[in-house]
Amino acid sequence: MKNNRLPLIVGAFISIALIVAIFVVYNYKNNQANSAADEQPKTTETNKTTEQDTTATEKPDNTETPAKPEPQPDENGYLPNQTLPIEPTYINGILLANKIYPLPSTFAPEENPEAREALNQMLAAAKQQGFDLVAFSGYRSFEYQTTLYDNYVKRDGQAAADRYSARPGYSEHQTGLAFDIGERGKEDVWLTEEFGETPAGQWLFAHAQEYGFILRFPQNKEEITGYMYESWHYRYVGKEVAKDITKKNITLEEYLGVK
Repeated sequence: MKNNRLPLIVGAFISIALIVAIFVVYNYKNNQANSAADEQPKTTETNKTTEQDTTATEKPDNTETPAKPEPQPDENGYLPNQTLPIEPTYINGILLANKIYPLPSTFAPEENPEAREALNQMLAAAKQQGFDLVAFSGYRSFEYQTTLYDNYVKRDGQAAADRYSARPGYSEHQTGLAFDIGERGKEDVWLTEEFGETPAGQWLFAHAQEYGFILRFPQNKEEITGYMYESWHYRYVGKEVAKDITKKNITLEEYLGVK
């Protein structure tokens, strides 16, 4: 009987040993998995800390692209290499034409009817006071201004011409709103500063505002207007604007806030 039980006992021990071994292996694997799970958050936290540290040490890029400097007028008052625009410039409803704000070469409005009517009224009023004034130059086309300017340059040189004559596309006469005025019988002072000293020139300067005109290029304003004093050149801007400009003793550029 003892010999018959021995194999059974040995088999039982082997079965128990296998069960114990399986249990040990199972627990070992569970422990390993738990350890790995515990380590994962730590690694993530470490990465977050590293990223924060990196971000904190990086300098923000505050470098700004420097703005291009505004082009400056040359010694004659014009912007170098400026091309004529497609449309004329209006500021507060007022057409502007000077060395910085040119007109299109195709701009050809002819003489402004409203300006002509105001001019006729002004000349009639002057005649009642004994001054026979006449507008000897008014609207000029782009082509005519080209011929006129080129002739002045040939005669006096460009630097001198630029002080009293506009380059093509830059002339107020092309707007149809400007007139050169003189007194009949005294043609010798037309286009001269002396006209402004005559009784007729002084009357015109004092009363032009009443008809919507301003002396466009007054004395001591060449740095602003770009042109020497022209006692004969008057520009129509309308009565209210003309009176305001005259009262403040400023130029059209100053009135419009440009130069």
